[in-house]
Amino acid sequence: MKGISIKDIAKQAGVSPTTVSFVLNGKSKEKRISEQVSKKIQKIAAKLKYKPNQLARGLRTGKTKTIGLIVEDIANNFFASLAKVMEDEADKHGYKVLYGSTEDNTEKAKGLLEVLKYRQVDGYIVTPTKNLDKEIEQLKATAKPVVLVDRYLPNVSSSYVVVDNYKGAYNVTSHLAQQGYKKIAIVTITSDQIQMKDRLDGFTAALKHHHLPFNKSQVKKIPFELEREGFNAEIKKFLTSVKDLDAVFFATNYLGIYGIESIRSLGWEIGPQIGVASFDDHDLFRLHSPSITCVAQPITEIGKNIVEVLMEELNHPAAAPRQIVLEPSLIVRASSNPGKK
Repeated sequence: MKGISIKDIAKQAGVSPTTVSFVLNGKSKEKRISEQVSKKIQKIAAKLKYKPNQLARGLRTGKTKTIGLIVEDIANNFFASLAKVMEDEADKHGYKVLYGSTEDNTEKAKGLLEVLKYRQVDGYIVTPTKNLDKEIEQLKATAKPVVLVDRYLPNVSSSYVVVDNYKGAYNVTSHLAQQGYKKIAIVTITSDQIQMKDRLDGFTAALKHHHLPFNKSQVKKIPFELEREGFNAEIKKFLTSVKDLDAVFFATNYLGIYGIESIRSLGWEIGPQIGVASFDDHDLFRLHSPSITCVAQPITEIGKNIVEVLMEELNHPAAAPRQIVLEPSLIVRASSNPGKK
């Protein structure tokens, strides 16, 4: 079925297509089009359910009123919740959001950026993969605003909104130590990106502060691209290999979920037999018995800040980059209560 065009609206309104274009692009006052004619055109456009061609509109106005959002995994609870906040905030400014997931794959990230360039999005919100520096710099060179989220690129001067990953990991590891756990391990992913490095550094610093033992055998790095069975096998093998292990910190919520599954399959009791904590909250952590201690990121605050920064750069292209670091919170639950051992 052929879509409704500006010419169709013009015919019913008894005006020129140019007049319709001015009205629908918010230029009625600028072009001195009467309020009566403007309202008539808008009423007809609504009745006909007219939807503008964003690419054509972009060519005319230089704005498509769309934002490109690239995250690591839109199916992940953290990124899905964050995307919903950003979508709602962008809508308040009249913007729509186009999504894509990189699965932590740089080539896929580059491909998504090319697609969004073709769609002529007005700005970008990106969770960068490794080695994406050049592509981000190129976007900035075209005067397209870019805001990084969840992590940043140390060698690229750009706006970003992140949490204090070091502090979050330090606080939750300190909590485990204060609860009396003596041999604490960490399960993370094989990534040298800044957010994961900060989480590992915060973990090791907390062990040092509490004078607890630490060596490389207490760190397990797992490739991001493994399937569920692969994650579970690696985690079980690791947990059973660390002598005197009594607590484990999972550096992401999906690792935490795999960790719970692995621990249950081993027949271990969470809390008394092995303390458990995770970075990033999840509904499962709240509902699981025992409930799981975690570091929670302020998702609503992150999303609102990202859109605010992006809108500022859209409206003021020469604005200096803004770097916002927010505080995570420690949510203490039953999984970090050793009870009677």
